[in-house]
Amino acid sequence: MQGSGAAGRGRGGVVRPFFTYYGGKFRLAAKMPPPRHGHIVEAFAGSAGYATRHPSQAVTLVEKNPVIASIWRYLIGASPAEILALPDLVDGQTVDDLPISLGAQRLVGMWLNRGVAAPGKRPANWMRDGRYSAQFWGAGVRDRIASQVAAIRHWDLIEGDYSSAPDIAATWIVDPPYQGRAGTHYPHGSRDIDYAALAAWTRSRQGLVFAHEAHGADWLPFAPFGETKAMTHVRGTGRVSVESLFVQGAA
Repeated sequence: MQGSGAAGRGRGGVVRPFFTYYGGKFRLAAKMPPPRHGHIVEAFAGSAGYATRHPSQAVTLVEKNPVIASIWRYLIGASPAEILALPDLVDGQTVDDLPISLGAQRLVGMWLNRGVAAPGKRPANWMRDGRYSAQFWGAGVRDRIASQVAAIRHWDLIEGDYSSAPDIAATWIVDPPYQGRAGTHYPHGSRDIDYAALAAWTRSRQGLVFAHEAHGADWLPFAPFGETKAMTHVRGTGRVSVESLFVQGAA
């Protein structure tokens, strides 16, 4: 899907995540080297944590999950006014009751909880807790997305497997579901991935390549890179996940 390339607030600088996603890398991406070659390809797009830190680059998102792909398709094509017109949920409503497109419903659904792998239908308990309301769907989130959406008008979306990505020199972000149990939370999770084939494909990419994994993964020679913390509203805050990284083409 090709946008018009229109500039907006955030173009040329960091934009904040358009939605949170289980395993998202927005915070970790702040520690990563800048892109090269003028093009970023996120081969397992998710919430595009690296690309959102470099939105003015040419960006190609590759996403196999049709639900997440539909959210990006909506965002890339939406105007700020369309975002601002999205409604709130009232008591007793689900996202299915909102008179908006399916992609927009799913975007709202991703903001009914945090760090999940699929949109919700109803507000989670944390959203209903007034102490955290600013972190969930409402005026603040809607305004934020509207102020940024023009910055991604030029992004492209490919709905398909990682192997659908163009074979070009780029900065590659390869962030599949974690190998093993941690990667089973996704609709298309670790049980669906041939990691040996993914390793060969990753090594064959042209340009600068970053592959993410959890500590202990062995399909590439990963090295420890950093830790990610549970979000402040998540039960058990203080837990950390040790992240590992494979880098190719940095020299």
